[in-house]
Amino acid sequence: MSKSTGNAPPFTYVPPPSAPPSYLEAVGGVKPVGPYTPVLAPATAGGTNILTTVVPIGRTSTHMICPSCHAEIESTTRTEPGMIAYLSGFVIALLGCWLGCCLIPCCIDDCMDVHHTCPNCKAYLGRYRR
Repeated sequence: MSKSTGNAPPFTYVPPPSAPPSYLEAVGGVKPVGPYTPVLAPATAGGTNILTTVVPIGRTSTHMICPSCHAEIESTTRTEPGMIAYLSGFVIALLGCWLGCCLIPCCIDDCMDVHHTCPNCKAYLGRYRR
């Protein structure tokens, strides 16, 4: 048997190229992807902070947790003419097409505002403006 002379370089730890998945990712959950904005609520009476996320709403229904009933929902949407529809109709009427053509922007989806509500408790969640 030979003795080591102590000339061997010390072992250095090299971390793996990526971290293993978290528990939620491993059991089927996924990390939120997108422009979610974390919001830190003021401290409660117990001194603990509550971290929530602001979910952006768009022109289609949004998967979120309702801030009123705390249920996981797919928001219900309804559309109504937005400011751009009214301005476009006004400009069309000024150009001389006042006999009904000025109402066309009120029928175009890209000119509509989208209002989101909770299907469970009917709470108003927000509006996507055009």
